[in-house]
Amino acid sequence: MTDRALGLEVSGVAVDLDRTPIVRDVSCAVAQGGWLALIGPNGAGKSTLLRAVAGLLPHRGDVRIDGSPVGHLRARERARLIGYVAQNPLLPPDMTVQEYVLLGRTPHLGYLAGPGERDREAVRRTLTALDLGDYADRRLAQLSGGERQRAALARALAQEPRLLLLDEPTSALDLGHQQHVLDLVDDLRRTQDLTVVTTLHDLTTAAQYADRLVLLHQGRVESAGAPAEVVTQDAIARVYAARVSVTTDPDGRPVVTPLRGARN
Repeated sequence: MTDRALGLEVSGVAVDLDRTPIVRDVSCAVAQGGWLALIGPNGAGKSTLLRAVAGLLPHRGDVRIDGSPVGHLRARERARLIGYVAQNPLLPPDMTVQEYVLLGRTPHLGYLAGPGERDREAVRRTLTALDLGDYADRRLAQLSGGERQRAALARALAQEPRLLLLDEPTSALDLGHQQHVLDLVDDLRRTQDLTVVTTLHDLTTAAQYADRLVLLHQGRVESAGAPAEVVTQDAIARVYAARVSVTTDPDGRPVVTPLRGARN
C-alpha cells in the first residue's frame, strides 16, 4: 500500500439481505486519488459492497472517506463527498439531459437556492467531456442505453465528489465509448485527486485501469493487491471455474484471454 492519505478505508464490512449474508467481513483500502476495482463472479457481493460504501445499505463494520466515518455524515455531506452510479440507473423519462445532470449540483446549493452560473458551467463542462453536449435538450427517454449510462455518470461527475463509485460503468457502452469514459475517469483521478472504486466484469479492463484489485468470492476477499498479483491463471480457474491464459502487456499488466474447450 502507498504512504499517501487513504481516500477510502473499509474495515470488516458485512451486509445481510433478507437475513442472508451477502458480504462477509470485507476489508480493503485505496489511496486518495487511487483506483480500486472490485472483481469476482456473479453473486460475489461486488454491487452490494459498493452500495454499502455509498451509504445506501445498512451494514456492520466501518467505512471511512478521507478519514471521516460515512455513518456519521449527514445526507447532504455524504452527497458532496460521494458520487454513485448504479449499474442500471433509473432516469426520469421526461427530464432533459441537462436538467438531469444539473441535479448533481443540488448538494452544493444553499437552502432554497437555485443553480448559479458556476453550477451551469460545471454541467456544460461535464456534458462536453462525456460527448453529450449535443444531447443537452433531449429527453432521457429518447436516449439509447449507452447514452443513458453516460448521462448518469455525468450527473455524478457534476457533483464534483471526492469519491466516485461506479457499478459496471461500461456495461452498455460500445468499445470506443468504454475507452473514452474510462480514460476520462482516469484523467480526473490524476488531475483532481478523485478516488475511484468500480465494479468490473472484464478482468483485462480492470487490470488496465485500476491501481489495486479486490477479488471477491462468496462475499469474502479471495485476494487483494496489484493487478499482476490478483489476476492469475490459478485464481481465475479457482474462483470463476474458467479456462484462460494470462499474459502481460508492455507495462506488465495482466491480459486475460478465454480458451476454448477441447474439441470432440
